[in-house]
Amino acid sequence: MEKPKPNVKALLPIIVFLVLYLGSGIYYEYINPTKGQMGFYVMSVVVAFIIALVVAFLQNPKLSFDKKIHACARGIGDDNITIMLFIFLMAGAFSGIASKSGGAVSTANLLLDIIPANFAIPGLFIIACLISMAMGTSVGTITVLVPIAFSVAQSAGLNLPMCVATVVGGAMFGDNLSFISDTTIAATKTQGVEMKDKFKVNFKIALPAAIATLIILVVLAIRQGSADLGHFDYNIWQAIPYFVVLIASLCGINVFIVLGCGTVLSGIVGLCTKSLTIATAFSSMSDGTKNMFETMIVTILVASIGALMKEYGGFEAILHFIRKTFKGKKGGMLGIGLLTSLMDVATANNTVAIVMAGPIAREISEDFGIEPKKTASLLDTFSCVWQGIIPYGAQLLIAASLARITSMSIIPYLFYPFLLLVCLIVSIILDKSTEENIKSEDLSA
Repeated sequence: MEKPKPNVKALLPIIVFLVLYLGSGIYYEYINPTKGQMGFYVMSVVVAFIIALVVAFLQNPKLSFDKKIHACARGIGDDNITIMLFIFLMAGAFSGIASKSGGAVSTANLLLDIIPANFAIPGLFIIACLISMAMGTSVGTITVLVPIAFSVAQSAGLNLPMCVATVVGGAMFGDNLSFISDTTIAATKTQGVEMKDKFKVNFKIALPAAIATLIILVVLAIRQGSADLGHFDYNIWQAIPYFVVLIASLCGINVFIVLGCGTVLSGIVGLCTKSLTIATAFSSMSDGTKNMFETMIVTILVASIGALMKEYGGFEAILHFIRKTFKGKKGGMLGIGLLTSLMDVATANNTVAIVMAGPIAREISEDFGIEPKKTASLLDTFSCVWQGIIPYGAQLLIAASLARITSMSIIPYLFYPFLLLVCLIVSIILDKSTEENIKSEDLSA
């Protein structure tokens, strides 16, 4: 099939979305704020995308309405989009029942009870990393751990913004690497790669940043002196499902099996420990899947808008700009990073940013010879960097609200996201995959 010619006008739906969503967010967050209302959540992301889709349909009158519907159907019916939607549902069910059974709180308290009191802040970082990898959600991790971090800071006289920032950093580490995170699902499925392959690439970038963060936190903990944390109550049985899911995911077991077994195990543990009844088990699974509905609807809408933009030549316009601006494979990686970063800063939602940038990033990776697993890693990591830094994102807004501080006060202590960005840029600069591919091709010849 012949590729459409580059057409900048085809990008109008995305511009409309950004003006509506970003514009209303800035207005209600900073110009005309309402107490108790997060400005970037006044305008629903779904409504903004629906309006953008209407704009896309009004464009290119030469193409019939039926052909536009067919283009949308092709975009929505893509295998990777379908798999993504199913995984979102299962991840929601697991998250709902595991949280309701008390697993998240018990896991956090169990780890806090083990960690020496003097190293409470480094301990919070490790706990946030582990729990977010097991839960697959940074927001869920922050919601569970920030109240604990608040009580730790109060009782031990620790720096509250630093404690909260440590939890946020750890939450973004796990969200970036978790096999059941919606960002991982979106990044891998838009590029058609296995989660374990993306994990291996990601881990080499995220681990140095995490180690550097931990060293900084340990040094600060030593300088701060002793702290008295007291005792934390937990039920070790309630923590088991999270550890099982974490270990199974790291072993590379199919995500559907991991989530299915995790959901059943959480239900059994909840019933045995009486933290759940049969009724609350089913209702918590229902609540968990409901929490995924907006993400699923956004995925469908973005797939439709993306299909029409591609049909009209919008993708070709972006590729044309990146070809002119960036040179070589490393330039292509930076182009993907820039595209993802702008999407995340504009939407304040890393999953939405990945779903929007994913199809275009796939075209860029094919054009510049970038491995799909590397592209998936770049999408996920760049979006997590900015999502963990922007003061109007859900992560910082929720963390600030729970700790009763401002989101801006957290930013100076966000060591992990800033170090992750440094490691990410260094990994692109030092990338040698091109040379390795050339050598392997020469040997095979």
